[in-house]
Amino acid sequence: MLLLALDTATPAVTVALHDGRDVVASFSQVDARRHGELLLPAVDRVLADAGVKLDAVTGIVVGTGPGPYTGLRVGLMTADTFGLALGIPVHGMCTLDGLAYAADPGEGPFVVATDARRKEVYWARYENSRTRTGEPAVDRPADIAEQVKGLPAVGAGALLYPDTFPDAREPEYVSAAALASLAAERIQAGEELPAPRPLYLRRPDAQVPKNYKVVTPK
Repeated sequence: MLLLALDTATPAVTVALHDGRDVVASFSQVDARRHGELLLPAVDRVLADAGVKLDAVTGIVVGTGPGPYTGLRVGLMTADTFGLALGIPVHGMCTLDGLAYAADPGEGPFVVATDARRKEVYWARYENSRTRTGEPAVDRPADIAEQVKGLPAVGAGALLYPDTFPDAREPEYVSAAALASLAAERIQAGEELPAPRPLYLRRPDAQVPKNYKVVTPK
């Protein structure tokens, strides 16, 4: 097994390589506006650090969000392209699951929350670092205050809204190393990983204006 994992659902562009036992190389860079520029150089760097070629990879793991449309699709399209070119499977992993896996919240349930912009968060509740309860959602922090009251929380969304998440903790962003480790663990346990389908949860920010006037000739 040699899994190449990548995620662009948060401001972090993150890539890692996992050999089925350990993460053998990883790299992350936070820049919310340059996912398209940074992802492929990050892949090249991780492969070079591991001393392998891309054709040695046996599977791709990609973060499926939830996340903003523009950033999220960079990782998904890159993963699909690698999968088609190499003839290998592409697995989807919820980005929030990767954050949960890397967290150390102690005993009991906790929350993962990332920044969804528009004064909202993408969030989900977890029983432990490997078990999510329910589907991810997008909400204003004040609207979910009672649901998350008293729970530790990890992620950039939790750190942004201390009134709702007073016990906010690191990590701030997902790491591909955590995604790869969780994926390898599940594959070795015989689990079938989800398809690489994006979790947008809402419409894109960019939309055609109302009363748009068509100017193409008839």
